[in-house]
Amino acid sequence: MKPAWVWFALLMGGTFLLVLFLESRFPGTLSDPGNRMSLIYKVGWIALLGSSLIAGWRLQPKTALRHAAIWAVIFLVLIGIFSFRQDAAMIGDRILGELSPTQGTMEDDGTIHFSAGPDGHFRIQAIVNGARVTFLVDTGATDVVLAPDDAQRIGCDMANLKFTQFAETANGTVRGAPVTLQSLIIGPIDITGMPATVNSAEMSDSLLGMAFLNRLSGWRVENGVLTLEP
Repeated sequence: MKPAWVWFALLMGGTFLLVLFLESRFPGTLSDPGNRMSLIYKVGWIALLGSSLIAGWRLQPKTALRHAAIWAVIFLVLIGIFSFRQDAAMIGDRILGELSPTQGTMEDDGTIHFSAGPDGHFRIQAIVNGARVTFLVDTGATDVVLAPDDAQRIGCDMANLKFTQFAETANGTVRGAPVTLQSLIIGPIDITGMPATVNSAEMSDSLLGMAFLNRLSGWRVENGVLTLEP
């Protein structure tokens, strides 16, 4: 049986020949410092794993072979994940969008799709002034209307609000206080200086009305799916 150093030398020699072959097929690749460092890092791992495999093979061939197979599977899985990372991320977003409709599903062009809830309404989770707020999309509402609890959570000073606006609703006349949202973020949609109204009465949901939808380049509802185009 050959000494361990002989196997190690053969391993490193084979790796070196592989590097020369790849450099001949892809000239100039190693001229980039980042590529050189990456190569050194990978060769180091090959040397470490190869040495461990050789040492294990000399002591317990079957165990070493089993470990080598496990490492090969892990390597192939990692390569597969890296190669299809964008597709995997897209699939993950779609699954999350189905499990939590308020999160939505985003396309590569920034378009976002929201599925209707069990009650047939669309709800969207947004970041308003740094805080999360879930809105009910209401095309019958003119403004973005905040429930008092949501307004307080995003930092509105409720004691100093001036409820000077009046609106007729199914529950009668309600008062509202005009405010300006510093930021309203839904995925890639980021609107600054968004006018809104804080409702004086309690509400089950804050409303995302036409004032928001008209800021978009487009929106539509088809087959129970709301699509927002930034």
